[in-house]
Amino acid sequence: MAWALKLPLADEVIESGLVQDFDASLSGIGQELGAGAYSMSDVLALPIFKQEESSLPPDNENKILPFQYVLCAATSPAVKLHDETLTYLNQGQSYEIRMLDNRKLGELPEINGKLVKSIFRVVFHDRRLQYTEHQQLEGWRWNRPGDRILDIDIPMSVGIIDPRANPNQLNTVEFLWDPSKRTSVFIQVHCISTEFTMRKHGGEKGVPFRVQIDTFKENENGEYTEHLHSASCQIKVFKPKGADRKQKTDREKMEKRTPHEKEKYQPSYETTILTECSPWPEITYVNNSPSPGFNSSHSSFSLGEGNGSPNHQPEPPPPVTDNLLPTTTPQEAQQWLHRNRFSTFTRLFTNFSGADLLKLTRDDVIQICGPADGIRLFNALKGRMVRPRLTIYVCQESLQLREQQQQQQQQQQKHEDGDSNGTFFVYHAIYLEELTAVELTEKIAQLFSISPCQISQIYKQGPTGIHVLISDEMIQNFQEEACFILDTMKETNDSYHIILK
Repeated sequence: MAWALKLPLADEVIESGLVQDFDASLSGIGQELGAGAYSMSDVLALPIFKQEESSLPPDNENKILPFQYVLCAATSPAVKLHDETLTYLNQGQSYEIRMLDNRKLGELPEINGKLVKSIFRVVFHDRRLQYTEHQQLEGWRWNRPGDRILDIDIPMSVGIIDPRANPNQLNTVEFLWDPSKRTSVFIQVHCISTEFTMRKHGGEKGVPFRVQIDTFKENENGEYTEHLHSASCQIKVFKPKGADRKQKTDREKMEKRTPHEKEKYQPSYETTILTECSPWPEITYVNNSPSPGFNSSHSSFSLGEGNGSPNHQPEPPPPVTDNLLPTTTPQEAQQWLHRNRFSTFTRLFTNFSGADLLKLTRDDVIQICGPADGIRLFNALKGRMVRPRLTIYVCQESLQLREQQQQQQQQQQKHEDGDSNGTFFVYHAIYLEELTAVELTEKIAQLFSISPCQISQIYKQGPTGIHVLISDEMIQNFQEEACFILDTMKETNDSYHIILK
């Protein structure tokens, strides 16, 4: 038996009207937007979807992030969604960076009660400038002698131990700190973004920088070389109070935008969270030559000490025969680049072995590194030495020649041809760069294993056997690869006269 519910006439009329209204409302969907205006990105930009997106776990949620660094400066409101934050700083102003221990219970127990080392850097954000970082910083050093790019405001900082600034690295500072204690470091950036722009006509945009922090723990030898965590953020540096004006300008621009346009931009946050990044590539080289002063005894040292051995001795210059071999590993190739002053290109050649670098043609290297550094790198890869300005050959066998001539006169000349052909004299090459008499004296003294002070004069045997005093001008007129026999005349006071025949 089926039951049917009959509505009164009035209810049927109301139901019919509701259905029509609902159908009309459905029919309007899509007509106001139009076919071309509908976009899934607009829908995903709605606040409800943004909240859900921010609540999604990141891909690296399971990765241990032992530390967190917070720069106490507001981010710009004029940064689009999904872009990296941008923070404006004033030149020379002290900004706090809080060093937070973000470990969970039981994570990294080996650093409990121990110090860690953090290295702060201000580097270029643009890859184009990263390739020429060394030249850019050297130009800045030339224009600002005695100044540094990055400094620590030590009186305002809390919890830092043994702060250090290398005078040869203007953009780097480092210190020790205890993760279990409150630590805040105040930094000052003394360069401005417009100092590194290509063309300076006024009103140009400044280049962005990056503040990067790399943290290390001790190894079993007490050296801080084991990498723990790295993070960085993007900044721009303005003249004093310029960052405040730029922040205000960005905020006013955002206020003039429509609500729909505002949804495409990030809000401005009071602080800047440094995001995880790869360690700075120079760390690979630093690991093999750890910096001094950071050991288990925590000995103190003053600001301005340079990198070197544990006894603070400078590293010896690289050997002249430091040629790259095809069997060189990528890590060894990175060290070779550092030793030969190609540190700015280490990130570019991270995975290149010796064989990979040696396969590069001259045009390849110039296209990658630019004309100046490209030619220098190509010559270094091929092991090309600089040709000396003048090469001469000298023989020390003058006395031996006289003795053999006397013996030949006393003996019967049975094998005259064989004797002359059997005479063997050794010549030594002397390479001259300055083409001066002083330089020639030093090279000859080195050849005789005596002091240059023991050589009184050097003469050249001229026509009819005359002795002509050697001068700078005479050396400059020597023929390339000229051969001379050295005749020595010893004086009573252990000094010598040298005659070039």
